[in-house]
Amino acid sequence: MCSRIIDKLACAANRLEAALKIYLDACAINRLTDDQSQSRIHSEAEAVEGIFHLMSIGQIQWIASVVLDNEIRRNPNREKRLDALTLLSLAGELMRPNQKAVQRAVALEQMGYGAYDAFHLACAEQAQVDAFLTTDDRLIRKAGRNLGNLTIRVLNPLKWLQEMQS
Repeated sequence: MCSRIIDKLACAANRLEAALKIYLDACAINRLTDDQSQSRIHSEAEAVEGIFHLMSIGQIQWIASVVLDNEIRRNPNREKRLDALTLLSLAGELMRPNQKAVQRAVALEQMGYGAYDAFHLACAEQAQVDAFLTTDDRLIRKAGRNLGNLTIRVLNPLKWLQEMQS
């Protein structure tokens, strides 16, 4: 009996190790509680829901950070803040930026990224995620111009999910 349980746990651990790692930023998480009357927002919210489904079945792992936790806690809307914190509890890992990531965040901010964006990107690089997912078009454009020579892909959740499904 114990060996079967250990085997199942080992299989789940192996599946999680092989899973793609993603980093969701605050605007991607908040998309679920944004006004769904606009088709773009609704489509992106459905994509984020799809990403959470992939997490639930072990196909992807969400790496979050204390920086994200801090940003969420600063949201003045109590209901949205609590919803986002509940979602954050589903992250596979809540990492802390090391000194190298802090220095990288400072450099990225000096290159034109916002303070939180710079820290999120630096944390995502430290965690070596496969994709950084955001609904922030300006951030996606900056990253697309390779501002700062990022080592990670920065994508809209909808585009990333479409790539995963094709």
